[in-house]
Amino acid sequence: MKRSFSRILVVLLIGLAALLYAEKAKITIWAWDPNFNIPIMQEAAARYKKINPDVEFEIVNMAKADVEQKLNTILASGVKTGLPEIVLIEDYNAQKYLQSYPGAFADLTKHFTWSEFAPYKVKLMTLNNKVYGVPFDSGVAGFFYRIDYIEQAGFKPSDLENITWDRFIEIGKVVKQKTGKYMIAADSYDGGLMRILLQSAGSWYFDKSGKPYIANNPVLKEALRLYKEIKDSGIAKEVSGWNEWVGAFNRGEVAAVVTGVWIIGSIKAEKSQAGKWRVAPVPRMNLKESVNASNLGGSSWYVLQNSKYRDVAIDFLKKIYARDADFYQKILVKYGAVGTWLPAQGGSAYKAKDPFFGNQQVFQLFSEWMKKIPPVDFGVYTYEADAAIMSVMPDVYTGKLSIDEALKKAEQQFLNSIR
Repeated sequence: MKRSFSRILVVLLIGLAALLYAEKAKITIWAWDPNFNIPIMQEAAARYKKINPDVEFEIVNMAKADVEQKLNTILASGVKTGLPEIVLIEDYNAQKYLQSYPGAFADLTKHFTWSEFAPYKVKLMTLNNKVYGVPFDSGVAGFFYRIDYIEQAGFKPSDLENITWDRFIEIGKVVKQKTGKYMIAADSYDGGLMRILLQSAGSWYFDKSGKPYIANNPVLKEALRLYKEIKDSGIAKEVSGWNEWVGAFNRGEVAAVVTGVWIIGSIKAEKSQAGKWRVAPVPRMNLKESVNASNLGGSSWYVLQNSKYRDVAIDFLKKIYARDADFYQKILVKYGAVGTWLPAQGGSAYKAKDPFFGNQQVFQLFSEWMKKIPPVDFGVYTYEADAAIMSVMPDVYTGKLSIDEALKKAEQQFLNSIR
């Protein structure tokens, strides 16, 4: 009897030891930006630990370029160790990774209800009818403007709603004449506005089969015309780089900013301008397929197929990024992160009136515009195509090259750059 009891006790002690020393699932995440992506993921991890306290997280903060280099190096080597469970990938680069490294990322098609996410985000992470990412923040674009300058020029808010870019330029000329202020600050060699223009018309640098669509792309031709028109009109203050650009509107030198929603934090940084700003939909191109909605930037989360705790990582993303509406309210208020999970957009943070923008329901407006963004396939070489286009713009501005000639030259330069 004593011997049986001893055996039972030993078995119980062994079982208890196994429980105490059992390896906990550890989810490693690679991301960048200690002021945005990192704290947001830390908030998500803290919420999941309340659901599953046995899971540990290691959230690694690296520069964006370092994340990309490290991920490329490991995937290209074919080594299946040293990879995280989850990695943040910029939307413009999604197809490059998915097509370059088949089988490297987990197929999430059956794990999420994709109709609950903004359609344009789902499109960019889809390959051969399979979805490989979890949509995160949106770069839904807006037309931010100074109401005091606009009214001084004789316009009212309704005059800026759902306008074309040609009308935007006309308004800008009047603003410049009557207030002495430029309409916008712009770097003539930056491709950000080009991408806003293209996506508003559901077009890109590549066609549906992934082939270059530059030389004979009517949307791109119209975009180059607008770039030149904006420069020739004198409505744009020439700037170079981020600091000069932000400084121009923080100092009150320009009447408007057309870019992604993520700029709100920088606009609000100049507290003396509270109440003077408003927001309207982005202008559309003078093309029948163009709409007053577009996007600039944004990133999403991807799970590595061969990561040790892949299934736990998928469950984590599902429970927080596809179910937790309160999570999205918190990251919107605290970090200005506009998520692309649509059910969250009925929450209180999205409906709140913002005194800085004259009590507009700013994020409610952006969430509505987000649903109208035309989906496009960013292809594999967005930045290479961007660079090729920008390289010919000096000759477009001077008239040395016609727009048609410039597009042909840009396409050839792009093809040379990817060989």
